[in-house]
Amino acid sequence: MGNRKKTVSLVLGSGGARGLTHIGIIHWLEEHNYEIKTISGSSIGALVGGIYGAGKLDTFEGWLRALQKRDVLKLLDFAYSMSGLFSGDKIMQTLEKLLGDINIEDLPIKFTAVACDLDTEKEVWFDKGSLFEAIRASISIPTIFTPVSYHGRLLVDGAVLNPVPVAPTLSQLTDITIAVSLSGKRELINEKKHTDSPRQVENKYLADISNYIDKLQKKYRPQQIKQADVFDVMLKTYESMQNTISRFKVAGYNPDHLLEVPCNACKILEFYRASEMIDYGYALAEKNLSRYL
Repeated sequence: MGNRKKTVSLVLGSGGARGLTHIGIIHWLEEHNYEIKTISGSSIGALVGGIYGAGKLDTFEGWLRALQKRDVLKLLDFAYSMSGLFSGDKIMQTLEKLLGDINIEDLPIKFTAVACDLDTEKEVWFDKGSLFEAIRASISIPTIFTPVSYHGRLLVDGAVLNPVPVAPTLSQLTDITIAVSLSGKRELINEKKHTDSPRQVENKYLADISNYIDKLQKKYRPQQIKQADVFDVMLKTYESMQNTISRFKVAGYNPDHLLEVPCNACKILEFYRASEMIDYGYALAEKNLSRYL
């Protein structure tokens, strides 16, 4: 292929804050003569992929790297609804203010965000219309964020049916397809990066969120959440389901290259670890893709 850029179909998987590794992987690809022609993503994969397509990844990354624990908690807006703990409105308003809005068909790359229709139990592929509407639907983790009503359809996180959505890229003619799964095997990682152990850091963060929810519940609906660890249970249940489905989807479509981020690299809402995850993604791409240059 000489010196021309190698074209890539990039599949970005779901997994909450672990998906910030997608940013590091994208940086590596751009620095090593790859041209990303099409992106398909579920949940955080749709968020990062859409923002990259809009040309706003550097702005988004700068905002992420500045996040502290308290900032993440402030973005979790309590929903006055039985369909989810948080509305997600504050997150999307923050992103829309930071990045502006754009239609998917106006992006310079082919982009697809994947959501799930609860009534039909089918995937919904967003490849036109409002980018932020597509992202909002794709990140609606069941019970955590309220579902999105879209043209009479009730939509939730695309990871419910397809955490690593390779299928939307199959019609695109590119040199290689690279899929990123955030449900890789557990590893002993990050011990040297924290004063406390990873388990202690995880428990403290989940305790912060649980205490935050508990205070809101006492103020607005005292009887809805009775145990502080119910939030932890919901997250772990969802992640277990997502990790299992991811393995089946990847095995079924067999992309040219698969990058796997350990499922214990960080937890769903640990966005305050952005710098660590972005750097991890870059190193992962360097380790696994450099041999193919």
